Amino acid sequence: MEKENSTFLEKVRGFSKVLHQRTLFRTIGITYQVFWNLFLIFLVLICMLIFFAGGAAAGYFVSLVKDEPLLSEDEMRTAVYDYEETSQVFFANDVYLGELPSDIERHEVSLEDVSEYVIQAIIATEDEYFYEHEGIVPKAIMRAMFQEVANSSLQTGGSTLTQQLIKNQILTNEVSFDRKATEILFAMRLENYLEKDEILEAYLNIVPFGRNASGRQIAGIQAAAQGIFGVDASELSIPQAAYIAGLPQSPFGYTPFRNDGSIKDSIDPSINRMSTVLSRMYEAGYITEEERAEALAYDFEKSFADFTPSPIEEYPYLTYEVLRRAIDVLSKQQMEEDGVDLSELDQEEQLEMRQRYQEIASRDLRGNGYRIHTTVDKDIYLSMQDSIQNDGLFGPNKGGKPEQVGAVLLENSTGAIKGFVGGRTEGSDDHYNRATQAYRPNASTMKPLVAYAPALEIGAVQPGIVIPDTRDHYPDGQEIRNFDRQHLGLLSVRESVARSRNVPAVRAYRMVPFEQKRQTLLDLGFFLPADAPYESSTLGTNDVTVEQNTNAYATFANGGTYVESYMIERIETADGELVYEHEPETREVFTPQTSYLMIDMMRDVLRGVGTASSLPSRLSFSADWAGKTGTSGEDRDSWFVASNPNVTMSVWIGYDDQHVIEGRSGPKTQQVWANLANAAYSVDPDLLAPSNRFEAPSGIVSRSICSLTGMLPSTACQEAGYVTTDLFNAQFLPSEEDGSLESTRYVTISGKNYIALDSTPSEFTEKGIKLSDSFWDIDNIGQYLPDSMRNIVLGDEAPNNGRIPRDVENVRINGDELRWSVHSDNDIIGYRVYRATNGTTNFEPIATIVGNETTTYSIRGNSNSYYVTAIDTAGRESARSTIAEGKDYVPEIIEEEEDEEEDQEESNRSSNERQNENANANSNNNSNNGNRGNNNRNDNDEEED
Repeated sequence: MEKENSTFLEKVRGFSKVLHQRTLFRTIGITYQVFWNLFLIFLVLICMLIFFAGGAAAGYFVSLVKDEPLLSEDEMRTAVYDYEETSQVFFANDVYLGELPSDIERHEVSLEDVSEYVIQAIIATEDEYFYEHEGIVPKAIMRAMFQEVANSSLQTGGSTLTQQLIKNQILTNEVSFDRKATEILFAMRLENYLEKDEILEAYLNIVPFGRNASGRQIAGIQAAAQGIFGVDASELSIPQAAYIAGLPQSPFGYTPFRNDGSIKDSIDPSINRMSTVLSRMYEAGYITEEERAEALAYDFEKSFADFTPSPIEEYPYLTYEVLRRAIDVLSKQQMEEDGVDLSELDQEEQLEMRQRYQEIASRDLRGNGYRIHTTVDKDIYLSMQDSIQNDGLFGPNKGGKPEQVGAVLLENSTGAIKGFVGGRTEGSDDHYNRATQAYRPNASTMKPLVAYAPALEIGAVQPGIVIPDTRDHYPDGQEIRNFDRQHLGLLSVRESVARSRNVPAVRAYRMVPFEQKRQTLLDLGFFLPADAPYESSTLGTNDVTVEQNTNAYATFANGGTYVESYMIERIETADGELVYEHEPETREVFTPQTSYLMIDMMRDVLRGVGTASSLPSRLSFSADWAGKTGTSGEDRDSWFVASNPNVTMSVWIGYDDQHVIEGRSGPKTQQVWANLANAAYSVDPDLLAPSNRFEAPSGIVSRSICSLTGMLPSTACQEAGYVTTDLFNAQFLPSEEDGSLESTRYVTISGKNYIALDSTPSEFTEKGIKLSDSFWDIDNIGQYLPDSMRNIVLGDEAPNNGRIPRDVENVRINGDELRWSVHSDNDIIGYRVYRATNGTTNFEPIATIVGNETTTYSIRGNSNSYYVTAIDTAGRESARSTIAEGKDYVPEIIEEEEDEEEDQEESNRSSNERQNENANANSNNNSNNGNRGNNNRNDNDEEED
């Protein structure tokens, strides 16, 4: 300013000297004195006019800003630094992931981390008097006003960096004298509150620079440096700094990139603008001519940054999941800080309140430059995505959509989600997360959660206790079906879990009070209708997410403690100030004893007859896994979930539109699960394959019980072979023998067992255990008894028709077998076979055939003859059948002198007398009883002739 005043005075003095040259005035006929007086009068008039105009302008200026409230220093500082900064996301262990989606990318940077070339280029181009003025440059303002009034095609602008900062951060882009006057006023005030470097730093962080190499909008020097040249602001060279400094005049006109990240056909406008910046830097003395020339020759297209996909493009499932969860935790935290109690509001008010706070949280996340730290391990996450890329693992597209998958890998002790799979369309516009957002029926994986574990908790069941797998119905009359449409009879709880039988699970469900079952599911993190669960819920008819299912199963691995799953570890400001930090939420759901018993039973799912017995062979490592399979009705959902001491992982497979899964869904799902586990193991073997096993807590004991009753084994139970040894919760150990069982002898007729009569011949009976029909309150349970339980008798006494059996019919020799027809009487318990050797007619009993349906007997040679009698439950024996002779048989020659009448009496002996004699004969031959295959009891091997 002083320089301008001195120049003006020098010009006035020069003009005065000219006036003192009298020759000029003689020429025009005016004396010097007269001219000088005229000049002074003119000068006074000009000054008066200037002061008048200045006063008028000042008055007009005051009138423009008189209603504008003056901001305090704190208010101005807050407003100036209140610019949107992109929030960043980090994998576990502070591994950078990317930026959350926002309208504009910006990264705050301090002035000391900005290249001096950028500072010089910005000042030379935008505000050459920045370090000299006090917020405005009057000459520049007057010039701009003149250009505006004159509608000049050349608009040089009159705003300083301070004014631009005010315009961007406090005012709007409105073009009016009111706005301009306010801008000037605020600029001068800001200069009083902030140091020059503070103003410059704020400007460099807010000014827009067009687009980056990925086509996204950018603002701030750091985002510009990284997005255009792939370097930090501190690393920008002279040509790069000049190029970037020229962009703010027309950010989208000069940007070299289109909105898809490709380079424009011509970048000449930006190169020309860069040339102007270099010229001004040279004129200001910031660079030399040589540096200017080198910068002009710089190859910009080769130095532009490469296209970098945004996190939305590279990790759509993860990015949107982080954003969704961050909004949730911040909105809940803010509501808590504001004292909002949703329980005091009605449903509509709750929804409105949640939306309001979620909008606030969303705005903060998109503009506050937060640093969001997650639990997701980058290498595990990427390996899990790679493991599902094999299309051969999945079924065909249906309805134009692929078969989908959702998976969650959870750390048991903390609830931290280490990795997940949101679907098979990673990298597309699809960000619907099948791991955390899709609610699907969890099928048989619900059985341990709502039936077996709650029943264990109250001592209603133990692993070795029998729950029949027999026909049963829901309250509405609909039959409870097993997946194979069969019933396996008397199964232990352990075996029912391993085989995933439906009926025993529903029966276990019925043993637990409704409120306990409901509270259990709520404590496990599930959402339920008001009247749920139902009996059908046992088979997984309620919809759950993969995350919820995984979290629930981790409860068993945690000894019964539910640890809520989470993904957001903490949220910080760019300066490291803590905004949010996860605090574990835990609650006791099951006792350690219940949890261990459940874990131990689910180990059997992966071995023996278990539904996932082939899974260990699919793994590339070994660990103490306990798991459960699940397939919903009509094969629309397939599940597998398993835990080891470190982690729990669940997998779901199905179609978004609930189409039927092709082929055998169980093995396919288990293979996908194994692939995911193998992939995670390859990254972190210590996490996936701990050396330790699940350890039994105190209170777990091994005891022998009667599996039929769950009580201490009585002598009858021991004799019948129903003593089993299994694990128990010591709190519910039986203390008494079951007196309801008693030993008995039984016979079998047409596959059904009956209690033998007192007169039933002992050789036709078996030793068994008597059980009342009402013991399990199940009709016709005998038909469901497995072969291993054929000695159970349900209390029915053997039938007795009161008459001697008819003769056995159709006795014949067929090769090496003696055959006959099944006896038609309903009380036949078996047959006796008699033989006469070659040369005799003396028939002796040689075999007892137990059971009315066995009608063959193996013989040797063709030199004997045979007949067969039938024995009924009362011990009555039929008359001999017709005799079947071998082709080489020769009967005994009868001497003439023998009394024919004695022969006749012998042949007509009563059946009861023959029975007594035959019984004596059998008693002599019992020690030779042998092979009972096919229910035959052979007294002697057939002799060879």
